[in-house]
Amino acid sequence: MLPVSNRKTIWLLTVCMLLVALSVPSIAQSQNAQGQSGANGAAQQSGNDDVLLPPEGLSPEKTRQPSSTATPQAPGQSETPVGDAAPANQSGNTVNVPAPGTEAQKSSNGTFVFRTEVQEVTLHATVVDDRQRLVTTLDRNSFQVFEDGHPQRITSFRREDIPVALGIVIDNSGSMRDKRPSVNAAALNLVRASNSQDQVCIVNFNNEYYLDQDYTGNVSLLRDALERIEARGGTALYDALVATSEHLMKSAKLQKKIILVVTDGEDTASRDSLEQAVRAIAVDGGPTVYTIGLLGHEREKKARRALRVIAEQTGGVAFFPADVNEVEAISQQIAHDIRNQYTIGYKPSTPKTEGGYRQVKVDAMASGYKKLMVRTRSGYYATGAEKASATKGSN
Repeated sequence: MLPVSNRKTIWLLTVCMLLVALSVPSIAQSQNAQGQSGANGAAQQSGNDDVLLPPEGLSPEKTRQPSSTATPQAPGQSETPVGDAAPANQSGNTVNVPAPGTEAQKSSNGTFVFRTEVQEVTLHATVVDDRQRLVTTLDRNSFQVFEDGHPQRITSFRREDIPVALGIVIDNSGSMRDKRPSVNAAALNLVRASNSQDQVCIVNFNNEYYLDQDYTGNVSLLRDALERIEARGGTALYDALVATSEHLMKSAKLQKKIILVVTDGEDTASRDSLEQAVRAIAVDGGPTVYTIGLLGHEREKKARRALRVIAEQTGGVAFFPADVNEVEAISQQIAHDIRNQYTIGYKPSTPKTEGGYRQVKVDAMASGYKKLMVRTRSGYYATGAEKASATKGSN
């Protein structure tokens, strides 16, 4: 029989061996989990810079192959309908992603940071004088904001050239075939004249609409997308605008959102009506829409009204050039307008949580000006996640 001391030693050694044996599977599982996590992280990082990820549940009939003029897509890229694609930063720019209800502010090192104000209503406002010239030198005290007729206290104010998420939506119907070269050149010059940190996407539409380039600042990629011309079919203008708006609202990395649409005719193929489209686009925090109508046919009156309503209800401007060659000058005017807006924030005296539609009016007065007009949205629905709004110019 072993001495007591030897028996204790053997017992301790046995316990230690059992503990080591039990720990080996856990260590292996932990190492496997870490390896999988690292692989997933690497895949996600690559996707942010190089790959347009197809959306979940993308229906095959809504995906098309590039036309013969298109540059081949990078491996892993796909052309997808608007409103579904995951965002991708192909320009290599680093952009902060704000939560809803945020506003950009410039830090000391020149980058943009975002301040969250969930209850704040943010207005992007353009001010012009009685000769329609931009006025860009006003201060906070020059403005008064009214909600449902009641004066509101301005809580934030700035006039800075902040980057925007810009959706360029171009009519690809058969009647646009000869106009596309001039329109494409003007669209690219709009990008060149805009903030270098803007993120731009391209949507071509006829009786369908396609996201031919997701967010990027790369002019070469944007040119390739614009040159995917398949000028045929009808004009699903309203559907394309609604889908682009939803795409910007869902996935844009920048708080300020703009849509430029160029078309030469009346909508002939959309599922939504004009009224339904306006209601869907003019949401709280939604995009400002600038429209260019290359019109000149028997249906001009109806098409002109639709483009004017869409622009005015979202705080934008409708243009109706007599010749396609005028689009270039208009694009420069739009770029100048976007880069010279005031951002005005206020916390409504009636909390948003109480819901309902709120009328908004902004006035501006300053010495040296007889009359100033402020162009911004004219109201919003405070009804939770889906807040529809209307916009127009206010005097």
